[in-house]
Amino acid sequence: MSAPEPWLRGPIAGVPPTLQPAAHALQQALEDVRASVGTLDDAALWRSPGGGAPSAGWHVLHAGGALDRLLTYARGAALDDAQRAALAAEKAPEQVNGATLLAGFEARVAAAFAQLRATDPSTLADVREVGRAKLPSTVLGLLFHAAEHTQRHVGSVVTTARVVRG
Repeated sequence: MSAPEPWLRGPIAGVPPTLQPAAHALQQALEDVRASVGTLDDAALWRSPGGGAPSAGWHVLHAGGALDRLLTYARGAALDDAQRAALAAEKAPEQVNGATLLAGFEARVAAAFAQLRATDPSTLADVREVGRAKLPSTVLGLLFHAAEHTQRHVGSVVTTARVVRG
């Protein structure tokens, strides 16, 4: 029998109760990426199904990059030059091997867990600005969106991996 999904395994150590849903979503995303990337060779990882749909590799790369960017905004910081360059590079990504791609995603999720653990629940309603347009959000809004956006792209990883495997 396989393990239950993360949200059914109890609290993730050190994460405040109000942030457990985000932590569970990120844990599920991590497990799904590990399972999907592990089923693809490097060519399949970067294959665009259906004549132009994004590859599984692109979705992994974007999910990790967006997670990093959203967490930066949640901390009340602006993107740095490296983050802006990484965002621009997502338009035509370097097709790294699966192990390298997975390691990068794992590092982003580990950083997200560290940030969730360090987040003071009393700051969740604090206003944060997003992007150059300085659109309004909150710490909680950004942490929730970071988790759900990651999940959205990981769902595409899972589906795209199935399609390109045949």
